[in-house]
Amino acid sequence: MGATEPVVVEKENETEAEAKKEEDLEKGEVGVEQRKVQSNDVNNNSNDHEESHLSSFHRLNPTNPLRIVINSSTRVATPSPAQSQRSHTHTRSTPTPQQEHPHPVTLNSRRYTNKISLFLFVLHMFLAVVLVCFLVFKGVQGLIQESESTKRKEKNVLKYFLPQVEAASFMSIILAFIWQGAIRKWPTFMLHFILWFTFVISLAAGVLLICFQKPATDGVGVCFIAFAIGNGLYACWVSHRIKFCCKVLSLSLQPVSKFPDLSKPTYHVLGAGFLWISLWILAVIGALNFYFPPLIIIALVLSLAWTTEVMRNVVNITVSRVIALYYLRGMQSNTQFCFLRALTRNLGSACLGSLFVPAIEALRIVARGLNLLEGEDEFMFCCAHCCLRVMESIFRNGNGWAYVQIAAYGKGFVMASQYTWALFEKEDMVSIVDSDITSSICFLTGVCSGSICVIVVAAWTRTVHQSFTATLSLLTFFIGYLLTRIAMAVPHACVSCYYVCYAENPDNRLFDKTIKDRQALLKTGRDVVPTPRGIRRYTRT
Repeated sequence: MGATEPVVVEKENETEAEAKKEEDLEKGEVGVEQRKVQSNDVNNNSNDHEESHLSSFHRLNPTNPLRIVINSSTRVATPSPAQSQRSHTHTRSTPTPQQEHPHPVTLNSRRYTNKISLFLFVLHMFLAVVLVCFLVFKGVQGLIQESESTKRKEKNVLKYFLPQVEAASFMSIILAFIWQGAIRKWPTFMLHFILWFTFVISLAAGVLLICFQKPATDGVGVCFIAFAIGNGLYACWVSHRIKFCCKVLSLSLQPVSKFPDLSKPTYHVLGAGFLWISLWILAVIGALNFYFPPLIIIALVLSLAWTTEVMRNVVNITVSRVIALYYLRGMQSNTQFCFLRALTRNLGSACLGSLFVPAIEALRIVARGLNLLEGEDEFMFCCAHCCLRVMESIFRNGNGWAYVQIAAYGKGFVMASQYTWALFEKEDMVSIVDSDITSSICFLTGVCSGSICVIVVAAWTRTVHQSFTATLSLLTFFIGYLLTRIAMAVPHACVSCYYVCYAENPDNRLFDKTIKDRQALLKTGRDVVPTPRGIRRYTRT
C-alpha cells in the first residue's frame, strides 16, 4: 500500500512517536519521516536505531522515483518538490485500503471440480460396463445354450436389428462432421438452412412412418409430424432474431481458424461413442434373455443418454478453454492439454451439468409456454408466473453458460453458473443471451440427423423385417441425435465464449460493437426481444 502525498510526523517526544508508529502499523497505514531534519531538533537521547534510519534518508537520492518506507517493505513514489513544500502544512491523510479477493482467480487451477458428481459418474460407468459385459455374455449364451426358438429369435435380432443400428451410428458421425464443417464455413446460410430443413425432414419422416399403416409406426409418425409443426412455428417466431444471431455466430467462429487441431477432441470422443454404442446395442439384445427386459433397456437408455451428454460437455469445456484463453489473455493454448484437463479436473462439472442442464432447460421451456398460454384466467396467470419465477431462479444457479467459467477458471458448476449470470446482469446482457438461438440450432441439427437416420433405417427395415420398424426408428433417431450433438458442441462453445468473455471484459480489443449496438437498439425500443419472460400484460380500457 502506498501514500499519495508526503506525511509530516511532529515528534513531540520519543514515546509519542513510537505510539503513532505502532498505531499506523495496526491500521495498515504507511508513514514517512520528516525529509528535512534540522540539526538542532535532533535529540541527544535518540537511540542508534532511529539514527540509522535518519542517516539512510539523508543518503537517498532526491530524484530517485522510489522511496523505502520506515518499518515496512512497501515502496512509494517520491513526491515532486512542490508537493514536498506543501506537505508541511498538511495533516495526516489515511489512504483507502485496497480490497483483496479471498480466493485469487487463476487460469491454471489444479483442483478437481464437483468431486461428488465425478464419483457418481465413475461409479455409474463401472456399473454400466459390468452390466453391458454381463448382458453381452447372456446374449452369447442364448445363441449357444438356449432352445431352438430362443436361438432363432436372437439370430433374427442380430440379422435384422444390429446392422441398421451400426449403419445409423456410422451415418450419424458422417452427418455430424458435415454439419460442423458447413456451419464453420457458411454460418449465415446454415443457420437458415437448419431451421427449415429440419422442419421438412422431420415432416417427411413422420409421413413415411404413417404410410406403413401399422399402429406402432403411426404413433411414432404422428410424433414426428407434431414436432415438425412446432418447428415451423418456432422458425417463424424467431425470424427477427436470425440476423443478429448469424452475426454473432460468424464472429464467434473466427478464432477457430487459429487452432487447426480444435476438432481433434471431437474425433476422439465420437470414435469412443461409436465403440460404446456398438457394445451397448449388444447389451440391449442380451437383455432380451434376462429378467425384466423393459426395465433393463430403460436403464441402458438413460445410461447412454448421460454418458453421451458428458462426452458432449467434455468437448464443450475443451473448446471453451481454448477460445476463452484466446479472448481473455490472447493465448494460443494447446488443445490436447485442454482436452486432458477436461477429462480429469473438470470432468465432475461436466457430469453435474450433463445431469441437470437438459432437465432445467426443458422445464424452463415448459414454464415459458405456460406463460404464453395463461390467457385471462387468474389462476393460470398465478401458476404460470410462479412456475416461470421458480425456473428462472433455478436457471440462475445451473445453466449451460457456466462451462466457459468452468473451463477457464476451474470453478464448480453452481458457482460458475451464478457468476456468469451475475456478469450478464451487470452488463445488461440478459435479454440478449436469453434470446440467443444457438442452442436451439444445435438441438435442431441433432433432430435433423436423427430424422435422416429414421428415413433410411425405416425404409430399409420395412423391406427386411417389418415388425422392427417402429423400434428401430426410435432407436436410430436417438443415436443420430446424440452423436450429432457431440459435434455441434464446437460452434455452441464458441458462441458461449463470445458472450461470456465479452461480459467479463467488454473493452477487449478482440470484440467489436456488435453487442453494444444491440443493447442500444433494445434500450431505444427500435428492436424488441419477445421472449415469454419479457411479455407484458396490458389491461383493457
